[in-house]
Amino acid sequence: MIGRAYRGVLHAGAVVAALLLGALAVLVTGDVIARNLGLGTLPWIIEVSEYSLPLATFLVAPWLLSRSEHVRLDTLITALPPAAGRVLERIADGVGLLICVVFVVYGTKAIASSAQQGSMVIKAIVFPEWWLYAPVPVCFALLAIEFVRRMLGRGPLAGTGPRA
Repeated sequence: MIGRAYRGVLHAGAVVAALLLGALAVLVTGDVIARNLGLGTLPWIIEVSEYSLPLATFLVAPWLLSRSEHVRLDTLITALPPAAGRVLERIADGVGLLICVVFVVYGTKAIASSAQQGSMVIKAIVFPEWWLYAPVPVCFALLAIEFVRRMLGRGPLAGTGPRA
């Protein structure tokens, strides 16, 4: 049950990321066409794209890591003997886990500080600043879970992709 729910959360992040990027492509294309036809522009589209691109990256990263489809350099690992390659992968997973924990802690502190101060983003769109930080600890916590799974040799979630 937890495995299915966890896979669902990772999959939902990937779907939302894909929808964000698709909507962004349509919005930017529409804005360019409208501008070239002399119909004006929507000033908020640039802001939406500035916020959507990192958000999509944060949302899809845990799903990609769970499938071992993340960006990685395999040259060194494949050049090493299998046992040494596995050790190097575990070390890389440990470093990844530590980095994720740092981002969870500092992301949480940034959210709390921003919310406590009542900081607002005031551009074409006005909203509480902490909204920008909210995905950071959540997505890095999911990445941390994936690094732990990898370190324990659990690899990709069943039926989700090849073990790299």
